[in-house]
Amino acid sequence: MNKCKNVLPVFVFDERIFMGHTKFGFEKSAKFRTKFIIESVEDLRKNLKAKGSDLIIRVGKPEEEIFKLAEQLKSSWVFCNRERTDEEEKVQDKLEKKLWSIGQEIKYNRGKMLYYTADLPFPVSQVPDVFTTYRKEIESTISIRQPLPIPEIIDLPEIDIDRGEVPTLKTFGKTDIASKHIENAKFRGGETAVIKHLHDYIWNQQAIINYKESRNDLFGWDFSTKLSPWLSSGCISPKYIMEEVKKFEREVIKNDSTYWVYFELMWRDYFRLIGKKYGNKIFQINGPSQNKFKFTYDNEAFEAWKTGNTGYPFIDANMRQLNATGFMSNRGRQNVASFLVNDLKLNWLMGAEYFESLLIDYDPCSNYGNWNYIAGVGCDPREDRYFNTLSQAKRYDPQGEFVRYWIPAVKSLPTSMVHNPKVLNKDEQKQFKIKLGKDYPTAIVEI
Repeated sequence: MNKCKNVLPVFVFDERIFMGHTKFGFEKSAKFRTKFIIESVEDLRKNLKAKGSDLIIRVGKPEEEIFKLAEQLKSSWVFCNRERTDEEEKVQDKLEKKLWSIGQEIKYNRGKMLYYTADLPFPVSQVPDVFTTYRKEIESTISIRQPLPIPEIIDLPEIDIDRGEVPTLKTFGKTDIASKHIENAKFRGGETAVIKHLHDYIWNQQAIINYKESRNDLFGWDFSTKLSPWLSSGCISPKYIMEEVKKFEREVIKNDSTYWVYFELMWRDYFRLIGKKYGNKIFQINGPSQNKFKFTYDNEAFEAWKTGNTGYPFIDANMRQLNATGFMSNRGRQNVASFLVNDLKLNWLMGAEYFESLLIDYDPCSNYGNWNYIAGVGCDPREDRYFNTLSQAKRYDPQGEFVRYWIPAVKSLPTSMVHNPKVLNKDEQKQFKIKLGKDYPTAIVEI
């Protein structure tokens, strides 16, 4: 970009993402992530205008809309982040071929990762299949580059062109979201929101000091960093986050929790590299390992899982949270995925696609990489990743606070029964004013 006199920022809402559907018929991007990205684009335009620039906005196919702009404006290059998963690659490849026809080309940046691939001690084709091996080799050999400086002024070229309007949820046929839950209110898209959130988390609250201990909590806002939606949408760089973490370590404290934030960012990089190494295999039923994945077809069981009506409050509470907010804790994701794969014996791809649709922080490599692991078809040699629902519930929601919030029907149950209402006899159901099969579903499977 140093060779450029002017840069014209452009964002295209890909109609296939915001109005399309997955193979199993789910929305490609449900209202939660769509709203978050709309907010992010609004914030980007505002911040660019403050620096003397603007944002051109279009709705359509990026390979067509950007080509039309490039042809009309007679630009020299198109700059974008290099993506390495199938749908995104196809868009970039189509655009690249179109640009060649008018003597232009794409110049790729790689800004979504903590490390530059050029700095890795191995080619992508030889990325270790086991995360621990990858982590140890990375930690011992390379350092994280500093983030690029933020420009003070971005000159806008003199152009006579329609800037475009920011679309709304209605544009894509989606309904609005009531700020009923804390996640709905707190997750607001854009760089402005995430910079404030990061500063609050690290400096004002100093919650990072206890990150390792709190990351598996389920209830409330203060557990985990909650940075994933902004990371997945490109509102903040992992390098910027690590700069703040390292500064905190220098000025306040360095402990296991500050390291663990770095650890989780390494996982994110690792999944992107595995996605690049194995390509479309991460989206296929047998995964990178090509282990034969056996499953049954049971649409009724999947519907119960999807809607949070399995009869197991810990599973149902997590799924109801996802359906109401587009968010679920990492601990919750592992448990509901294990339940679908190991207890219901269903096709893991259905669960992965449902997550793809609903999650506000959906990232192709992280989402499918994690489902690969739970399904036992990832490149890691360990195949058994079973999470016992009842023991996990007692460990991570010992007082039943989380399930009582999301499942009002079990509010009156004592702590000893709140995670396993199927043990209630008729007298106990009457005593606690809950009728299984009516007020709350009977368990759909024995575990």
